[in-house]
Amino acid sequence: MMSNLPPFVIFFVGAVLPFLFKGRVRNWLMIGVGAVGLWQVLSLDVGSTFDVQWLGYNLELMRVDGMSRPFGIIFTLSITAVFIYAMYMDESTPYVASCLYVGSALGAVFAGDLITLYLFWEIMAIASTFLVLLRRRKQTYGSAYRYVLVHIFGGLILLFGILLTISATGSTTFDASVFHTQSVGSWLVLVGFLINAAVPPMSAWLSDAYPEATVFGGIVLSAYTTKTAVYTLLRGFAGWEILIVIGCIMSIYGIVYALLENDMRRILAYSIINQVGFMICGAGIGTELAINGAIAHAFCHIIYKALLWMSAGAVLYRTGTAKCTELGGLYKSMPTTMILGTIGALAISSVPGTSGFTSKTLILMAASEQHLMWPWLILEMASAGVFLHAGIKFPYFVFFDKDRGLRPKKALPCMTVGMMVLAFFCLFLGIFPNVLYSILPYQDMFADGSFTVFKAEKVVTQMQLLLFSGLVFFLFLKLLKRTDTISLDTDWFYRKAGKWFFARCANLLNGINEWAYQTFAQRLPDSLYQLFNQGPARLTVVLLTPFWKFRGHEKERMEIGRTEIYRRALLGIYPVGIAAAFVAIFFVILYLT
Repeated sequence: MMSNLPPFVIFFVGAVLPFLFKGRVRNWLMIGVGAVGLWQVLSLDVGSTFDVQWLGYNLELMRVDGMSRPFGIIFTLSITAVFIYAMYMDESTPYVASCLYVGSALGAVFAGDLITLYLFWEIMAIASTFLVLLRRRKQTYGSAYRYVLVHIFGGLILLFGILLTISATGSTTFDASVFHTQSVGSWLVLVGFLINAAVPPMSAWLSDAYPEATVFGGIVLSAYTTKTAVYTLLRGFAGWEILIVIGCIMSIYGIVYALLENDMRRILAYSIINQVGFMICGAGIGTELAINGAIAHAFCHIIYKALLWMSAGAVLYRTGTAKCTELGGLYKSMPTTMILGTIGALAISSVPGTSGFTSKTLILMAASEQHLMWPWLILEMASAGVFLHAGIKFPYFVFFDKDRGLRPKKALPCMTVGMMVLAFFCLFLGIFPNVLYSILPYQDMFADGSFTVFKAEKVVTQMQLLLFSGLVFFLFLKLLKRTDTISLDTDWFYRKAGKWFFARCANLLNGINEWAYQTFAQRLPDSLYQLFNQGPARLTVVLLTPFWKFRGHEKERMEIGRTEIYRRALLGIYPVGIAAAFVAIFFVILYLT
């Protein structure tokens, strides 16, 4: 029955279709795969499971509950809109990689056990690497190499933690109950999750790789890896106070680098780190309201972030550049893209009436209810910073800044339709948030219908915050003018350290290799040849010399005898007595060993 089929199966099967069909047929089929996946997730009943037995373990390939279902809905909704946007593509590989990537992300969020989670976690890392590689540039290859190394490192830490956890608890179940002891295994699993969540200082893989992907690849990548990590933190580590600290650091860290950046897609990449910080902070608070808020914010973030990446991708597709210093005045030739991108910018800035306000406010309310003054203050400051870098800076420098004479064509019709779908949800969920709230895991707070984020004091405070941020932006506009520079992130350290490490290893290992080659490939074989070819002959001469002296042979005669015996021994001709002596020695050695 389709109602009991794990959603990842649809996308794994869908990954085969691009090899069988071409052109428009393939593009429409991929939209169909996304739509069927969305329908499948919506049809799943809370409490549904799908189990298999493997090596004596019960693997829960699908566990549907109030926490996994919202992630499944937004994952499939997002990829459907992205496939609409990508109807211009005439390649099979991006579709294959994206289906495997989305399917593995769905497999991870619906996994009910740690083994299944890990398997999908690794597939997700491999599939996403291909989405980076497909741009086929020198910089892209370097970014993809670093990207996959970081994820392999994180995956190994996660695997080690999972094995320790299973050994300590005897359970493979993926739930908070197996991590409540805060054992070594629990901490290793947490670190593995945090690496995929792009927590500094292991966050540079995101800002390094995502902007180097293709237009299509960048949009897909923006939605899944970090949000899957957020889901795992909510599932396994809700209430761990260290996550509050980490979330606050991320929310500020992303803003600082986004303000420094010149590349519009790197601005959006750092913005992901900032927004994930809000979600992780919600996980750390750990109350029902905070968890609802983190899930709602992940849901809305995927929508408006994909919309922003789509608008940036349309600009990159038409102009061939992503640098703010080379863009400006595009509202004249790409007005629709500007309007839709601005809707995404307003949503990420939490403007009342957009989806970002209805989700982020839940996290802020949760911090306030728990009297967490410093986290609440930092998140409010971060909200202002978001408006600076994503709400104003991105659209201003791309569409409204100095006109540089670029007159690109409008975005392709399929791109415009894809952006319209997501822009609609940015506004719809901002005006009718109860549609989103109805799928969140903890429904008690919404039961009486009185809960609302549209409180006068909150709306007024938020508008004041945004207006003040806008004033600051334009007052300091000259300081915010971008130059064609590169911002150094933490990846600088492992890039430099990596080169030094590999150079030292190369010198050491090449030196060992050269010594081993000379010793074992040149000197040793020659010595063994000399030993086994001339050794018996020389030994024969040594053994016969005392006998010749006993017989009274003179020196000259002994030299002639030595020469003759040596010549014959080299040919394998030995005196009978010597041969018998060799046999006796051999048996003595054999007996002693």
